[in-house]
Amino acid sequence: MGLDLKYEDGQTPLSEEEKEGLLIKSITTHGELDEHEQLNIEEAINWIIKTKIKKDKILTEDFIKTLHKKMLGNVWSWAGEFRKSEKNIGVKWTSIGIKLRELLNDTNYWIENETYPPDEIAIRLKHRLVNIHCFPNGNGRHSRIMADIIIESIFDKKIFSWNQSNMVKADETRKEYIRSIREGDKGDITHLIKFARN
Repeated sequence: MGLDLKYEDGQTPLSEEEKEGLLIKSITTHGELDEHEQLNIEEAINWIIKTKIKKDKILTEDFIKTLHKKMLGNVWSWAGEFRKSEKNIGVKWTSIGIKLRELLNDTNYWIENETYPPDEIAIRLKHRLVNIHCFPNGNGRHSRIMADIIIESIFDKKIFSWNQSNMVKADETRKEYIRSIREGDKGDITHLIKFARN
Protein backbone atom coordinates (compact mmCIF):
# COMPACT_ATOMS: atom_id res chain seq x y z
CA MET A 1 0.00 0.00 0.00
CA GLY A 2 2.81 2.45 0.80
CA LEU A 3 3.03 5.57 2.88
CA ASP A 4 0.42 8.20 1.99
CA LEU A 5 1.48 11.53 3.47
CA LYS A 6 -0.50 14.78 3.38
CA TYR A 7 1.62 17.84 4.13
CA GLU A 8 0.49 20.94 6.00
CA ASP A 9 1.88 24.44 5.51
CA GLY A 10 5.44 24.53 6.80
CA GLN A 11 6.02 20.77 6.59
CA THR A 12 8.80 19.35 4.45
CA PRO A 13 7.81 16.63 1.98
CA LEU A 14 9.92 13.48 2.01
CA SER A 15 11.43 12.08 -1.19
CA GLU A 16 10.41 8.57 -2.28
CA GLU A 17 13.90 7.38 -1.31
CA GLU A 18 13.53 8.89 2.18
CA LYS A 19 10.10 7.25 2.58
CA GLU A 20 11.82 3.90 1.96
CA GLY A 21 13.71 4.51 5.21
CA LEU A 22 10.52 3.86 7.21
CA LEU A 23 11.31 1.06 9.68
CA ILE A 24 7.69 0.30 10.68
CA LYS A 25 6.13 -1.00 7.49
CA SER A 26 2.60 -1.16 8.99
CA ILE A 27 2.43 2.67 9.00
CA THR A 28 0.39 3.93 6.03
CA THR A 29 -1.04 7.31 7.12
CA HIS A 30 0.37 10.58 8.38
CA GLY A 31 -1.61 10.15 11.63
CA GLU A 32 0.02 6.77 12.32
CA LEU A 33 3.43 8.20 11.46
CA ASP A 34 2.92 11.17 13.83
CA GLU A 35 1.90 8.76 16.60
CA HIS A 36 5.00 6.55 16.23
CA GLU A 37 7.30 9.56 15.93
CA GLN A 38 5.78 11.10 19.07
CA LEU A 39 6.36 7.89 21.06
CA ASN A 40 9.98 7.84 19.87
CA ILE A 41 10.41 11.53 20.80
CA GLU A 42 9.06 10.81 24.30
CA GLU A 43 11.77 8.13 24.65
CA ALA A 44 14.34 10.74 23.57
CA ILE A 45 13.04 13.19 26.20
CA ASN A 46 13.44 10.46 28.87
CA TRP A 47 17.01 9.87 27.61
CA ILE A 48 17.74 13.63 27.94
CA ILE A 49 16.32 13.68 31.49
CA LYS A 50 18.33 10.60 32.56
CA THR A 51 21.58 11.60 30.84
CA LYS A 52 23.58 14.36 32.42
CA ILE A 53 24.61 16.02 29.16
CA LYS A 54 27.91 17.83 29.52
CA LYS A 55 27.63 21.51 28.56
CA ASP A 56 30.65 21.33 26.27
CA LYS A 57 29.09 18.45 24.29
CA ILE A 58 25.76 20.15 23.46
CA LEU A 59 26.92 22.56 20.78
CA THR A 60 28.56 19.93 18.57
CA GLU A 61 27.62 18.26 15.30
CA ASP A 62 27.89 14.92 17.04
CA PHE A 63 25.27 15.87 19.64
CA ILE A 64 22.95 17.40 17.00
CA LYS A 65 23.02 14.08 15.12
CA THR A 66 22.75 11.91 18.28
CA LEU A 67 19.68 13.82 19.47
CA HIS A 68 17.94 13.37 16.10
CA LYS A 69 18.81 9.64 16.12
CA LYS A 70 17.36 9.30 19.65
CA MET A 71 14.22 11.19 18.56
CA LEU A 72 13.42 9.26 15.37
CA GLY A 73 15.73 6.24 15.20
CA ASN A 74 12.93 3.76 15.95
CA VAL A 75 10.91 5.07 12.98
CA TRP A 76 13.42 6.12 10.28
CA SER A 77 16.62 4.36 9.15
CA TRP A 78 18.18 7.74 8.23
CA ALA A 79 17.57 9.35 11.63
CA GLY A 80 20.69 11.15 12.82
CA GLU A 81 22.10 11.48 9.28
CA PHE A 82 22.14 14.78 7.38
CA ARG A 83 19.75 14.90 4.44
CA LYS A 84 21.10 14.22 0.96
CA SER A 85 18.34 15.95 -1.01
CA GLU A 86 17.08 19.48 -1.63
CA LYS A 87 13.92 20.56 0.23
CA ASN A 88 11.35 23.36 0.12
CA ILE A 89 13.26 24.90 3.04
CA GLY A 90 16.87 24.82 4.14
CA VAL A 91 20.34 25.32 2.79
CA LYS A 92 21.74 23.24 -0.07
CA TRP A 93 22.27 19.78 1.37
CA THR A 94 25.98 19.92 0.49
CA SER A 95 26.49 22.94 2.82
CA ILE A 96 24.68 21.59 5.91
CA GLY A 97 27.93 20.76 7.75
CA ILE A 98 29.47 24.20 7.08
CA LYS A 99 26.30 26.15 8.01
CA LEU A 100 25.85 24.08 11.16
CA ARG A 101 29.46 24.70 12.22
CA GLU A 102 28.96 28.46 11.68
CA LEU A 103 25.80 28.35 13.82
CA LEU A 104 27.47 26.40 16.64
CA ASN A 105 30.45 28.78 16.62
CA ASP A 106 28.10 31.80 16.67
CA THR A 107 26.10 30.32 19.54
CA ASN A 108 29.25 29.66 21.57
CA TYR A 109 30.30 33.26 20.94
CA TRP A 110 26.86 34.60 22.04
CA ILE A 111 27.06 32.54 25.25
CA GLU A 112 30.66 33.51 26.10
CA ASN A 113 30.06 37.21 25.38
CA GLU A 114 26.46 37.41 26.69
CA THR A 115 25.54 38.95 23.32
CA TYR A 116 21.82 38.29 23.93
CA PRO A 117 19.71 37.22 26.93
CA PRO A 118 19.54 33.42 27.45
CA ASP A 119 16.05 32.99 25.89
CA GLU A 120 17.13 34.86 22.80
CA ILE A 121 20.31 32.81 22.39
CA ALA A 122 18.34 29.55 22.58
CA ILE A 123 15.67 30.78 20.16
CA ARG A 124 18.19 32.26 17.71
CA LEU A 125 19.89 28.84 17.60
CA LYS A 126 16.51 27.14 17.17
CA HIS A 127 15.51 29.47 14.33
CA ARG A 128 18.75 29.09 12.39
CA LEU A 129 18.85 25.34 13.01
CA VAL A 130 15.39 24.83 11.51
CA ASN A 131 16.38 27.02 8.55
CA ILE A 132 19.50 24.93 7.91
CA HIS A 133 17.16 21.90 7.94
CA CYS A 134 19.81 19.28 8.67
CA PHE A 135 17.55 16.24 8.38
CA PRO A 136 14.90 14.90 5.98
CA ASN A 137 12.23 15.16 8.70
CA GLY A 138 11.74 16.25 12.31
CA ASN A 139 13.70 19.52 12.07
CA GLY A 140 11.12 21.68 13.85
CA ARG A 141 10.78 19.28 16.76
CA HIS A 142 14.54 18.73 16.88
CA SER A 143 15.30 22.47 16.97
CA ARG A 144 12.72 23.07 19.73
CA ILE A 145 14.25 20.32 21.87
CA MET A 146 17.72 21.81 21.23
CA ALA A 147 16.44 25.19 22.46
CA ASP A 148 15.06 23.48 25.59
CA ILE A 149 18.37 21.68 26.22
CA ILE A 150 20.34 24.94 25.87
CA ILE A 151 18.04 26.97 28.12
CA GLU A 152 18.04 24.27 30.81
CA SER A 153 21.54 22.74 30.62
CA ILE A 154 23.59 25.81 29.72
CA PHE A 155 21.59 28.62 31.35
CA ASP A 156 19.90 26.66 34.15
CA LYS A 157 16.49 28.14 33.30
CA LYS A 158 13.07 26.55 32.79
CA ILE A 159 12.46 24.94 29.41
CA PHE A 160 10.11 26.64 26.95
CA SER A 161 6.39 25.80 26.95
CA TRP A 162 5.90 26.16 23.16
CA ASN A 163 2.20 26.98 23.73
CA GLN A 164 1.76 23.48 25.24
CA SER A 165 1.83 22.06 21.71
CA ASN A 166 4.06 19.73 19.70
CA MET A 167 2.89 21.64 16.57
CA VAL A 168 2.06 18.46 14.67
CA LYS A 169 -1.63 19.29 14.13
CA ALA A 170 -2.51 22.00 11.63
CA ASP A 171 -4.31 24.21 14.14
CA GLU A 172 -4.12 27.89 15.10
CA THR A 173 -1.10 27.23 17.35
CA ARG A 174 0.90 25.71 14.49
CA LYS A 175 -0.11 28.60 12.20
CA GLU A 176 1.12 31.08 14.81
CA TYR A 177 4.36 29.10 15.16
CA ILE A 178 4.93 29.19 11.36
CA ARG A 179 4.14 32.94 11.35
CA SER A 180 6.69 33.45 14.15
CA ILE A 181 9.32 31.49 12.20
CA ARG A 182 8.66 33.63 9.11
CA GLU A 183 8.97 36.82 11.19
CA GLY A 184 12.32 35.46 12.32
CA ASP A 185 13.27 34.91 8.67
CA LYS A 186 12.77 38.67 8.21
CA GLY A 187 15.03 39.42 11.18
CA ASP A 188 12.46 39.83 13.98
CA ILE A 189 12.89 37.04 16.51
CA THR A 190 10.69 38.62 19.25
CA HIS A 191 7.48 36.81 18.18
CA LEU A 192 9.21 33.43 18.27
CA ILE A 193 10.66 34.09 21.74
CA LYS A 194 7.19 35.11 22.98
CA PHE A 195 5.60 32.07 21.33
CA ALA A 196 8.18 29.76 22.96
CA ARG A 197 7.44 31.17 26.43
CA ASN A 198 3.61 31.17 26.09
